[in-house]
Amino acid sequence: MSRKRLLVIDVRPRPGHATQGQLIAGGMVLRCALGRGGITAFKREGDGGTPLAQMRLLHGYKRPDKRVQGGLGLKLRALRRNDGWCEVGNDRNYNRHVRIPYGASHETMWREDDLYDVCIVMDWNIRPRLRGRGSAIFFHLARRGYTPTQGCIALSRGDMDRLLPHLSDQTVIRVRR
Repeated sequence: MSRKRLLVIDVRPRPGHATQGQLIAGGMVLRCALGRGGITAFKREGDGGTPLAQMRLLHGYKRPDKRVQGGLGLKLRALRRNDGWCEVGNDRNYNRHVRIPYGASHETMWREDDLYDVCIVMDWNIRPRLRGRGSAIFFHLARRGYTPTQGCIALSRGDMDRLLPHLSDQTVIRVRR
């Protein structure tokens, strides 16, 4: 694949595996993990579904103690140990980055399982933010065996490394059935 930016990435379910997908990007077809609830058109907080939607890549985080490449036009901030993401629908910071400790329930982004060594924020339920429509829908690294996510899209480390140089804040991921 040339070093050009990708504008569109398609994600479809893998035949016979509702919690895994095929990510199609610039001639590459890559295996990915999807949410434990499969792909859903009616995303709700905690359902484990990956939204059936078009989501632009906004920005991301990378672990500074890990070797992570950057994208051409995708800002990757250094992840800090006190980075979190609020998941409480009636909190003023619902589906936003927070510093932990934080009073409401939140996702801890500095993880021991390496899933967020690269973590890209997609524009699901960002503007407008609707209570209970789902939070922390990220594009991140997959577990061994591509086990289900909580609603995110996840790639192997090697595939993410191949894709990152081609991503920008203009890239859109289209999740389809």
